[in-house]
Parts: sequence; structure tokens; C-alpha cells
Amino acid sequence: MTSRRSLLAACCTSLLLLATSAMAQERFITVASTTSTEQSGLFGHLLPAFSKASGIKVRVVALGTGQALDMARRGDADVVFVHDQAAEEKFIAAGHGVSRQGVMYNDFVLIGPRLDPARASGKDILEGLRRIETTRAPFVSRGDKSGTHAAEQRYWKAAGVDLDAKKGPWYRDTGSGMGPALNTAASMNAYILADRGTWLAFRNRGDLSVLIEGDQRLFNPYGVILVNPVRHPHVKQADGLAFIDWLLAPAGQQSIAGYRIHDAQLFFPDVQR
Repeated sequence: MTSRRSLLAACCTSLLLLATSAMAQERFITVASTTSTEQSGLFGHLLPAFSKASGIKVRVVALGTGQALDMARRGDADVVFVHDQAAEEKFIAAGHGVSRQGVMYNDFVLIGPRLDPARASGKDILEGLRRIETTRAPFVSRGDKSGTHAAEQRYWKAAGVDLDAKKGPWYRDTGSGMGPALNTAASMNAYILADRGTWLAFRNRGDLSVLIEGDQRLFNPYGVILVNPVRHPHVKQADGLAFIDWLLAPAGQQSIAGYRIHDAQLFFPDVQR
């Protein structure tokens, strides 16, 4: 009986050592990114192709851009893949990242009720926001320091609307990602700024539709940055750069261009060759 127990214990120990060794040998990087890239389904399309080509797995933490950059500042990610160029450039200037590479773009759209009670529809995002504020039509904001939230705040300011003075029951801060914020807008039949990719992937549209698109100010570029390995020596520099290089290479750019929903392209390659 004792010998059987000893043999069983030895087998268990061997299996544990094998499992630990396999985990140690698994190559992976952590990418801090946005809810728009995750909830649009883009990563589900891209990452299997990258892992097959490189043998490197990617663990995505999907947050608002501001939170993703904060995560990278702490050294809790190897790569950042976000969409707020002004914030990204500040991140680089402060020494937290190693150069920004433009990867892809899409655009923002103003979503709202089909009947458009504020008469916001058209080609001018600033005029549309002014009409929403004037009529106090319900508006849902992500309110989460994401790239989309930062863009929305810029548009309100450019429209001459002081939200600190004019916020009221009509303006709803959700503090949530793009998908949950869209769900809130659908339930309230409210206006909301969204990235086109998540909107195309979103199914719970209720009575909402695209009301403003095509304004050049709605351009939405995405950048990728290696977290500074000098500041955070544990950053997986080689594997992080392998991911960035793949995104920028023809294989990655073609994969981005090839991601479609209902025959609509969600993101467009942004590497100039």
C-alpha cells in the first residue's frame, strides 16, 4: 500500500512539473487595448493568424484608452494598441513607450433615434452636438476616459458647449465600454458617439441609426506602441516587437483589411508603403 501511494505521489509530482514546465515555455505577450478592438471582433480575427505565424499567444486586456495607457505606465503590459493619438504622444514623450506606429483607422459616427428629435443628422458633428444640447435630447457618454470619450469631449468643446455648465438629466455618463454604452443608448433611445467598428458589430440597435458620418473631424486612427523595456525590464521586448512588426507587415495589414461584418469593412490599413 505504501509503495502504491509513493508511486502515485511521484506520478502526480511529475505531472505537476510537466505542466509547470509547459506553462513556463508558453510564449505570450499582454496587450493593453480598447474595448472597440475587442468588442468589434477584430482581435478574434487577427490574433489566431498572428499566433499561427509566430507561435506567440496574445492576452488582450480591453479597457478604455486612458485605462490601457495607465496599465502600460505601471508596466503591466508589453504592448499598447489604442486610439487617442494626443494621449499616445504624451505617453511616448513621458518615456513610457517606444515610438508610436500607425496601424489602422476607421471613423466615429453619431448614432441616434431614427426620428431624430434634435434634428442633428447631417455631415457636421459640431452642429449636430449643438442641436442635441439646445433641445436637451438624451445623450449617452461612455465617460470612461477612452479614446471615444476623449474624442467626444473634444467635439463638445469645439462646438462651444461647456458641459460643466450645461450637463443635466439629458446627459448620461455611463463609465462603461462601447458595447454597454450602446446598450444604454438603445434602451433610452438616445444619441451617442460610437466608433464605426463596434456599431457595425452591435446587434441590439433598437430604434437607433447612423445620423452623422463623413465629417473629416470624425477620423479615428489607431496606434501601437511597445512599452519601454528600459523603464520596465520585464517587458517582453522581442515578442512585443514581433507582434508590432506583424501588424505593420503585409500579412497583418491584409488581415485588418479582410475583417468584415455583413460585407462591410470595419478597419482600414494605415501603413504607408
